[in-house]
Amino acid sequence: MKIVIINGPNLNLLGKREPEIYGNETFEDYFFLLKKKYTTVELHYFQSNIEGEIISKLQEVGFSYDGIILNAAAYTHTSIGIADAVKAISSPVVEVHISNTFSRESFRHASYISPNAKGVIIGFGLKSYELALKSFL
Repeated sequence: MKIVIINGPNLNLLGKREPEIYGNETFEDYFFLLKKKYTTVELHYFQSNIEGEIISKLQEVGFSYDGIILNAAAYTHTSIGIADAVKAISSPVVEVHISNTFSRESFRHASYISPNAKGVIIGFGLKSYELALKSFL
């Protein structure tokens, strides 16, 4: 099974950025642990702060991977382009958010991605990614 995690803007700062919301662990450290725990899954990771690169990655993997775990971060609430890419591909996408977006600013309550996602996991910290991964197993 081939799964890719795609992270959007500012998630490269996990472990440093707003630890009261996002925790102290870097995503790279967490990803290492996921790969170690799920050895039967071919797990890949991509992060970009650039909307077009996220769209290109979705198009690149969206017909050949068994699943995509997508945390588009702030682009969740603004990017029709990413939403259209999710709609255009055949690989199922699970939308993930580390924080509970509904307990934050009101602009974070809307997602352009959710209508075309297989499911949405919100608010369980980095554990959200593992829950998404389990949905494909």
